Amino acid sequence: MTVAAGSDSLSVVSRRRTALQWQRRLRRKLVLLDAFAGVVASLATVFVRYGDERVRLSGVDYRLLALLSAVVWVFVVATGGGYDRRVIGLGTEEFRRVTNSGVRLLALLVLAGFLAKLDLSRGVVVFSVVATTLLSLVLRWVSRRVLHAQRRRGRCMHRVVVVGSAGDARSLMASLSRSPYAGLGVVGACLTERVPVVPDTDVPVVGGVSDVVRAVDLLDADTVAVASTGASAGVELRRLAWSLEGRDVDLLVAPSLTDVAGPRVSVRPVDSVPLLEVQEPVFDGPRRVVKGMFDRVLAVFALVVLALPLLVIGLLVRSSSRGPALFRQTRVGRDGSHFTLWKFRTMVVGADRVALASNDVDGPLFKLRADPRVTPVGRVLRRWSLDELPQLFNVLLGDMSLVGPRPPLPSEVEQYGDDVRRRLLVKPGLTGLWQVSGRSDLPWEECVRLDLRYVENWSVSLDLLILARTLAAVVRGSGAY
Repeated sequence: MTVAAGSDSLSVVSRRRTALQWQRRLRRKLVLLDAFAGVVASLATVFVRYGDERVRLSGVDYRLLALLSAVVWVFVVATGGGYDRRVIGLGTEEFRRVTNSGVRLLALLVLAGFLAKLDLSRGVVVFSVVATTLLSLVLRWVSRRVLHAQRRRGRCMHRVVVVGSAGDARSLMASLSRSPYAGLGVVGACLTERVPVVPDTDVPVVGGVSDVVRAVDLLDADTVAVASTGASAGVELRRLAWSLEGRDVDLLVAPSLTDVAGPRVSVRPVDSVPLLEVQEPVFDGPRRVVKGMFDRVLAVFALVVLALPLLVIGLLVRSSSRGPALFRQTRVGRDGSHFTLWKFRTMVVGADRVALASNDVDGPLFKLRADPRVTPVGRVLRRWSLDELPQLFNVLLGDMSLVGPRPPLPSEVEQYGDDVRRRLLVKPGLTGLWQVSGRSDLPWEECVRLDLRYVENWSVSLDLLILARTLAAVVRGSGAY
């Protein structure tokens, strides 16, 4: 009986490893891309520095060293965790590890040159390592785009079993479905309640919380996500982790601290018990000054670069329909202060006086997919979010930020509850998490959740990430109407 059970367990592991061949292929591809980056960057640096001359160091051609550097680079990235399947394709940790590998490689080469007393060109060494690191980061970013495109089509997905109560499991599954690029596809659930499927979904319930291992084997799952835990959480999680040992299964635990993450959360061990410490969100101080300077510098740069396109768009708006090129509207900013927001006019003059009964979005917002008041030119501007560009002047004046919550109307703020009013703790933004997550296609509750998530966790690095994702969201045009 024991042998049969062990053989069956090995068979399950074998099937699971076969199902995750895409992970091995992805790692092999990243190794090849990093090796390619090492060869190309090193050779390019040598040729730029020395041309086509055969430059030798102790009888060794620099170009041969450039080829060998690719092997060294892959080794350094591997030792730095750059091929860890848990960080590939998601978040900034992968890029951080590659960058740290570049720093370590540079330090290693400098130390080796000093100890061996090699007459190395410092410029070649530095520029070669920097170019290799940058090229690897670019290639990994492209690889990530390809992976995310595949995951949006349902490929290269982890098979997940969710554990917890029905309500918590449903909430976790909703979060996972909003982030298909994470590659976590739920195939089954083990709930505390006896129901056939997870409420409001078609995901089958295959057992209770004590049946997780059986469910993993039955569904060939490679990931277990714990959505909620009770008073005996520590004991249950420890037993679950023990039971999953040797099965090549990842165990994920969703904390009850919703939308609080990043540097605000740290671990404080007390009597061998890890306690999560949640720091207060920062709304003032040096980081706020840095953010303000960052906003204004980029706004000035964007206005200089876009001066001619802004002029052309303004002329098109004026010539296509009667009325001014710019539309001004009172919006609510930080701490409830009012300011005048500028946009290119996309509707006919007097559109705000035309009563429309229908509304394509919920909550206090008003949006129509086919609004009859929008002009033909205005429809094009909205499709590519070009009507928002004059808000760069609002950023320059300090009324808005480049990244932040959506700037609300005073009539909307009047309907806010205490929780939603936290959106007003920071300046509204030209773009934000709502912009890169679906814009007007999002329900009101999700817009609020995203804005509050930004308010709780804002940082300059998060702003940079959102700005980078904004371009892709604008190109897709989803939710723009």
